[in-house]
Amino acid sequence: MTQWVLASQNAGKLREFNRLLNDLGVQVRSMDEFDIEPAEEVGLSFIENALLKARQVARLTGLPALADDSGLAVDALGGAPGIYSARYAGEPTNDQANIDKLLDALQGQDNRQAQFVCALALVRSASDPLPLIAQGLWRGQILHQRAGEGGFGYDPIFQPEGLNISAAQMTPQEKAARSHRGLAVDALRQAL
Repeated sequence: MTQWVLASQNAGKLREFNRLLNDLGVQVRSMDEFDIEPAEEVGLSFIENALLKARQVARLTGLPALADDSGLAVDALGGAPGIYSARYAGEPTNDQANIDKLLDALQGQDNRQAQFVCALALVRSASDPLPLIAQGLWRGQILHQRAGEGGFGYDPIFQPEGLNISAAQMTPQEKAARSHRGLAVDALRQAL
């Protein structure tokens, strides 16, 4: 089985990537196994940050590295929280505080359109001159209150386009088939 290291400390992302990539014979390991610090996300886009993270983890582990930079872009907020989604309410990161801040920012807003964005970068080595880059967009809207217990991050307040439930109310299989991360993995599979 091929091993990649995920450039993230997010246990939810690790589970999701292992589910999405298992049939390809890929085992995704956590960077926590290697006791390394995450890269500083100084890029100005999801793609830049994904590539920074993947290259650092590949350099520190000597293994191929997969990184995603994902977030929620809300139309009425000019794309915010965007690349700052995980730390929207500050450090340390806290999903509930992020949701509270977003709901407060949208008070009185009629336009609640949003999209989850995922940019993936896969590097075979830290100096890989041909990294594989894939992206996925999952369109929907922001609910007025939380719904559901599943998922992570902003899932309880994100209602995917065409559905009457939140992302947190979807099964892992349903979410994988529709989500920004699932779409980005499908694009990555094609690139492989």
